[in-house]
Amino acid sequence: MNNMEFIRKLPVPKDIKERFPVSDEIKAVKERRDKEIAEVFKGESDKFLLIIGPCSADREDAVLDYVNRLAGVADKVKDQIIIIPRIYTNKPRTTGEGYKGMVHQPDPNKKEDMLEGLIAIRDMHTRAVAETGLTCADEMLYPENHRYLSDILSYVAIGARSVEDQQHRLTASGLSIPVGMKNPTGGDLSVMMNSLVAAQAQHTFLYRGWEVHTKGNPLAHVIMRGYVNKHGTSLPNYHYEDLRALSELYAKRDFQNPAAIIDCNHANSGKLYLEQIRIAKEVLHSMKHSEDIHKLVKGLMIESYIEDGAQKIGEGCYGKSITDPCLGWEKTEKLILELADILAGM
Repeated sequence: MNNMEFIRKLPVPKDIKERFPVSDEIKAVKERRDKEIAEVFKGESDKFLLIIGPCSADREDAVLDYVNRLAGVADKVKDQIIIIPRIYTNKPRTTGEGYKGMVHQPDPNKKEDMLEGLIAIRDMHTRAVAETGLTCADEMLYPENHRYLSDILSYVAIGARSVEDQQHRLTASGLSIPVGMKNPTGGDLSVMMNSLVAAQAQHTFLYRGWEVHTKGNPLAHVIMRGYVNKHGTSLPNYHYEDLRALSELYAKRDFQNPAAIIDCNHANSGKLYLEQIRIAKEVLHSMKHSEDIHKLVKGLMIESYIEDGAQKIGEGCYGKSITDPCLGWEKTEKLILELADILAGM
């Protein structure tokens, strides 16, 4: 008996892109933003990156409301900070249970529909750029899905549960935008560094039914997100000593563009979302006291939405996370302005 039901053949990315094309204006915005962001990773710009937004993008109206708010703040801090909104449309689930993201369920209150999901995530990302001039970040949960959004995104993250997977690593080597490789949930930094070696190298492999060759991604870098020990306790890796150790790990191999993004939530905060404020400022303090850390740390990742905290699906609070708790807008805006002031004085 076949235990896998094939529901329908989905359109390939080329077909979706032709059906829902991006405008010349969006292409120009992406080209400008990609260049500006790449300059940070190459050390050609002193600007600081802030990859910020909801844990998961659950509804288009609230996400676009949030990104439009970000755009207003982005203009105020543009001399110090480049804001990259997080619009995460597919979510890793440790047990397979729970909301898997908009690509699965365009409406969290309705059943899964992946064709509508693919259309919905492309529409939302396209609208975000058109309305705000900010190209966004998404997580590469499924490597084969990246090309549905490859002409819109300016940043991709590979999660802690995916970073050991060969297909993720090799696909990252074929992208021309920055790809952040998170440390694994168990915390072994050698795993993360090995993924970075793979992402920066050339490869030939099987992708979407094609034999493909990649040139290597010099903008691939690491994301420190904390880890969980064998007793299930969350432990951080954003402290001064952790970042000095990371700098030494980078120095042991001939990496291109050594860089790190610090994730202020997840195991670094123990999912205590309010701790993100303190953690963000501590990272900047470490940068101030070490030239090596200052060169290495290119930005922060923060989970933020319109309302503080989280809710269950169906509770209906507009702009409140239905996955991990997030920092609300009022605190977010205040934090961004404070970080810009600190950076201006460094």
